[in-house]
Formats: sequence, C-alpha cells, structure tokens
Amino acid sequence: MTLLGWIIFIFALLFSIMLHEAGHFVTAKKFRMKVTQFFVGFGQTLWSRTRGETEYGVKALPAGGYVKIVGMTALEDVDPADEQRSFRRQPGWQRMIVLAAGSFMHFALAFVLLFILAAGIGLSNTNSTTVGAIDPCVPKSETAASCVKSDPASPATKAGLRAGDKIVALAGKPVHNWSQLGAAIRAQRPGTPVAVTVLRDGRRLTLYASPAVINGRKGSYLGISPAVLYQAVNPIRAVSYAGSEFGQIVVGSVGALGSIPKAIPELFAKNRSSTAGGNVTSVVGAGEYTGEAFAAKVGWQTKVSIVLFIVISLNIFVGLFNLLPLLPLDGGHLAVVIYEQIRSWLARLRGRPDPGLVDMRKLLPVSVGVFALLVGFGLLLIMADLVNPVHIPQ
Repeated sequence: MTLLGWIIFIFALLFSIMLHEAGHFVTAKKFRMKVTQFFVGFGQTLWSRTRGETEYGVKALPAGGYVKIVGMTALEDVDPADEQRSFRRQPGWQRMIVLAAGSFMHFALAFVLLFILAAGIGLSNTNSTTVGAIDPCVPKSETAASCVKSDPASPATKAGLRAGDKIVALAGKPVHNWSQLGAAIRAQRPGTPVAVTVLRDGRRLTLYASPAVINGRKGSYLGISPAVLYQAVNPIRAVSYAGSEFGQIVVGSVGALGSIPKAIPELFAKNRSSTAGGNVTSVVGAGEYTGEAFAAKVGWQTKVSIVLFIVISLNIFVGLFNLLPLLPLDGGHLAVVIYEQIRSWLARLRGRPDPGLVDMRKLLPVSVGVFALLVGFGLLLIMADLVNPVHIPQ
C-alpha cells in the first residue's frame, strides 16, 4: 500500500507538471507565439515526437518541465523569420498571461480537486457519537507516539467498547454529539466507574468504564476516537467549500513560505514536527505522506481525502512559490515584464522613446545565484526528509 501511495503521488506530480507547462503552451499558442519544445523532466531525452513546429517529449529526471518559446529574452538569437512571433515582441499583457498561466493551472487543479472531494468523496463529519477507534492503552503522556508494554489498557478497552458503538448516554445523561460526549468524559472523576450506554447492532447496552488521567491532558480520558462519516454535498455547496478551503490553504501556504528562513535550522531537530521545519517539506516528504496515508488503517474515503489534500496543498504551494518575484521563476520574469511596462509608460509621459526590453545580461548573475540557492535548499529538504522525516498523524 505504501508503494501504491508513492506511485499515485508520482503520477499526480507528473500530471501537475504537465498542466503547468500546458498553461504556458496553450496561452503562447493562443497568442501565436512560436513554441518549439514541450518537455516533462530534465536531462537525457527518453522519448520525443515532433508535430508541426513543436517537439513533445519526456526526459529522464522528473523534477520539473519546460516549454521552449522562441525569444523569451533579448539575449536569445532568433531567426529573423520567427522574430515577429517571438515572446519578446508580443504586448506586455500577453506575455504576463503566458507567464502566469503555469501557476493558474496549479490553482485550477487544486480548486477542481477540492470540488471533487466535496461533491464526490464527501465532507467528513466527526460530530456523531459513533466510536471510530478504540485506543489500546493509556499513554504516559499526551505526546506519546505509541503504546509500550508497561502502559495499562485504556478504560474503553477494559469496558468492552467496540468501534461502531454509538454512545447515547454517559453517566445516565444523554449525549447527542461528540462535543457533548468529550465534555462529559473530561468531567468524570478518574478511577470512578461510570455507565456508558451504547447502541450495538440495534441493541441497547450499558457498559462500565473507569476514566483515567494522562499527563499533560486536561480532564479524564476514556480512550475512544470518533468515527469519520462522509457525506457528498450538492454542486453549489461543493463550490462554496472549494472556495473557502482554497483560501485557507493559500493562507497556510503563505505562512509556510514565510517560515522557510526559520525552518532551515530546525529541519534536523528532534522535535521537527512541532516546529516551523515540520511545515516545509520536499517532494520526498510529500511522497512519504502519500505512502503513509495509503498504508494507514483507515477507510478508503479517509485515505483518498488525505491524498487529495496532499496533492491540493502541494499544487497551491508550488503555484504561489512560482510567482515569487525571483529569477528564474515565472514570478521573476513577470516582475521584469511589469517593470518594462512601467518604464515604457513613464517614458511616454515624458515624451521619450520606449527604452525597450530589460538587459537580461545584468540580471543573469542574480538568476544563477537564485537558481543555485533553490537547488541547494531543495537538496537540504530532501536530506532532512530522508534522515529526519515528519510523519502524518495517524
């Protein structure tokens, strides 16, 4: 199952890359720019085929992709016959659309997947009093990752509670949702038996459990988790959910981008998962999350939801990251075009000739430096995810 998760993640990653490049490709073609290559991956060419004026292909390293548009900068030598169709000769607004189209495709994919999640898989509801899982033990502390032999059995295990039981009353008082049930459990006196009334296979049973105490946790502990129920919603509700969730993920992604400087020294810390370093991961880390999700002992809807959220979050993060005004990212090229447009506008106001394109030779050292920095940081993230991984909560 872990291998299947990895395969699905790699497929989703390659599909996202193809969509990104397709955004550049389609918009460039729409504006009649000459596109000579459309490749997924880097390095040695594994397969390619030329149709019309464009070569399509796959390269050995699936670490990205690219679309080759003639005349992207003033430094490129262009056949005079193709000059009028070069990128640099097109109006500024067209060039900006082509550059932003890659990130737009990431955002569009994320929105569509959120819609599918809500309308197809369904939205989760954990407010029912149905028991989803029974904790086997009373952990020594709330932060304990798993049980050890010395840990006593949980009160729910001793009482004979089972997954699927619907708790209708605790200590003789009816409970109608998980919030009420949780508050009622925390209010019980530890070590004192309490009646737990459940519905099991259509029968009403009364079991007796003695709540326990966990270090660092407020209130008593029974050792149960809610069942996650999924309900598909109508298209209007799905669109509303997709928009709201998209906005929340954008806010979280911006926060993750802002935490990158702080995260670097925490990538190899023992408590990485509880620091900013746990919010930043590489493709390897995202693949591990996907593999763990498929290997987890949860229902298929939960597995699919987790995987979709990983793919959605990754696409939104990559889309935003790619818009950062740093060369050689698309955002850096966008910033150059915007600067050219502002400079041209100011020249017209002053009655001066258009200064034309930015001299990219002056920006080349910056572009190379940023590229080296991004590659170095990417390798550092991969190393951290290999030797100090952050696991998804089970």
